[in-house]
Amino acid sequence: METIESWIDKQNFETTKDINVPKTIVEQVIGQEKAVEVIKKAAEQKRHVMLIGEPGTGKSMLARSMAELLPKGELQEVIAYPNPDDPNMPKIRVVPAGKGKNIVNSQKIEAMKRKSQKTSMMMLIIFMIVGFAVIYFMETGNIMVVFYGIIAAAILFWVFWMTMFRGGPMMKKDMVPKLLISHKPDGTPPFIDATGAHAGALLGDIRHDPFQSGGLETPAHERVEIGAIQKANNGVLFIDEINTLRLESQQNLLTALQEKKFPISGQSERSAGAMVKTEPVPCDFILVVAGNLDAVKSMHPALRSRIRGYGYEIYMKSTMPDNDENRKKLVRFVAQEIKNDAKIPHFNKSAVGEIIREAQRRSGRKEELSLRLRELGGLVRVAGDIAVEIFVKSMPNKEDAMKIVREKTFVTAENILSAKKISRSLEQQVADRFIEKGKEYKSFKTSGFEVGAVNGLAVLTSDPSMAEYSGVVLPIVAEVTPAGSRSEGKIIATGKLGEIAKEAVQNVSALIKKYTGKDISNYDVHIQFIGTHEGVEGDSASISVAAAIISAMENVEIDQTVGMTGSLSIRGGVLPVGGITAKIEAAAESGLKKVIIPKANLSDVLIEEKYRNKIEVIPVETLKDVLSNVLVSSVKKKGLLEKLAKLVPKRTELPLPSGA
Repeated sequence: METIESWIDKQNFETTKDINVPKTIVEQVIGQEKAVEVIKKAAEQKRHVMLIGEPGTGKSMLARSMAELLPKGELQEVIAYPNPDDPNMPKIRVVPAGKGKNIVNSQKIEAMKRKSQKTSMMMLIIFMIVGFAVIYFMETGNIMVVFYGIIAAAILFWVFWMTMFRGGPMMKKDMVPKLLISHKPDGTPPFIDATGAHAGALLGDIRHDPFQSGGLETPAHERVEIGAIQKANNGVLFIDEINTLRLESQQNLLTALQEKKFPISGQSERSAGAMVKTEPVPCDFILVVAGNLDAVKSMHPALRSRIRGYGYEIYMKSTMPDNDENRKKLVRFVAQEIKNDAKIPHFNKSAVGEIIREAQRRSGRKEELSLRLRELGGLVRVAGDIAVEIFVKSMPNKEDAMKIVREKTFVTAENILSAKKISRSLEQQVADRFIEKGKEYKSFKTSGFEVGAVNGLAVLTSDPSMAEYSGVVLPIVAEVTPAGSRSEGKIIATGKLGEIAKEAVQNVSALIKKYTGKDISNYDVHIQFIGTHEGVEGDSASISVAAAIISAMENVEIDQTVGMTGSLSIRGGVLPVGGITAKIEAAAESGLKKVIIPKANLSDVLIEEKYRNKIEVIPVETLKDVLSNVLVSSVKKKGLLEKLAKLVPKRTELPLPSGA
């Protein structure tokens, strides 16, 4: 594939303003062709879907697209009615879309008329009682009659009020139903995002009533609150990070899927709503769940079985081949982000080229482009903000400048490079500070020679939510002393090592014995991982540990201008590791001149241009290759390498079985 510079020059656009953006969400999904095909089938046949993959690869977009793709059917509205036989079991009525509001409004009008008639009758009776008392007083002059008349009117008013307006039998006849779900007659199927919803928000709930007696209580049907599963009826229910949903809620979700209806009840045992349970409410929805690969372990087995049996499981791609078609898709992606943001100006060709280059880099492999597009979208927006800021500062009137900025300026490659500096992740910022402190306090050397000291390379974190790694220099020091008692030597490693790191250190002991010819059980080997306050995990420091121990045991100096990373097999082969680009860039940033990496990782090296002339990358295949590049030339080194050459096992070809 040709370079980005020459490719972008040949493209038939000047800015992203010239790029057509698809109107439907499903057409805006980038690089997930197989997933899109499955989603279309699932929408057509109304199947459930589970989307598993790394963050930012388009899972939520695919879920939203299902609501667009669903065939339009008759939507339903749900009304809750009081139940005169059992007040704690409100009745549920389902009507076609658009009719529910009319029904509730007509019943409200009728109830208001009845209340008005009752009020008029009550006031007439009260006035008659008071009037009779006044007339009697005028005829007899007995003032107590007026007093008794007022008391009688007050008592009558209270009786009328309690029976007609505060929960009495007459009021129950005037109760107005509650419209729980409303739709437009020509509306599209609903898309409900229930990510992170608690039980009440997901399944529905009954509000607590602090006044539960004495005629002050709120009718049960008025306290019914609809849940996400009921709102999604005849539509799509989307739950991201499905593993964060409690198992009880997953079980209830499974019941709703099977029965296609689910009653609403109070979710809190301490609430007055705990005694209320409605008739079943329709919830015939398509379930789309999403998460990372580890989310599958926390799913309810029966829920996953239901999805597998009545739907599809999709594993999202995190990269796509770097070819002409996919580069054009990334151009369209930039245009989509600008259109959806509606605040930033369009990108010129050079800026789009930088975004494609960053997609190459974040993929972690040559000839690949990253599909972690959410983070690329973040870079697009930051670059756009920078371009806006520069334009506004150049204009005398800021308010006028903001009105015309999208038409008068464009985002350039320089804006992208500036955005990369200020939009670095927290892990990258911490790694930068880690390197600065290492230089300041000289916790590692970048020149000279030293016995038993190695500049290992590591990533600060390997958070799956981030597309980029953050590299750091990991100084490792080894010291070898005679064991306290014969054949009871120990390997003592400090630095808060994780389980995999501990096992990697133990495996190194087998290699030491093999490659030096010495019985390591006669020595105490002390290994220190310097500055690892947050701990060390993984086996990518294996070649560094082996080199440090052999150097200390054989008293051969190590070149401190060299950094290294790589895993070791128990036979001495150097195995590939992750985060290789970030590690090389960290080595260059720290002042190292060379870096040793597994040969299998050579195709993963995608360092930025500014580091290319700062550091030499040396690929290796065996521990012997590592030592030959890192040990300082001497008689001891020559003798050690000759010994290693004799000890390296030769591959033998097994004879083929007869008849093969």
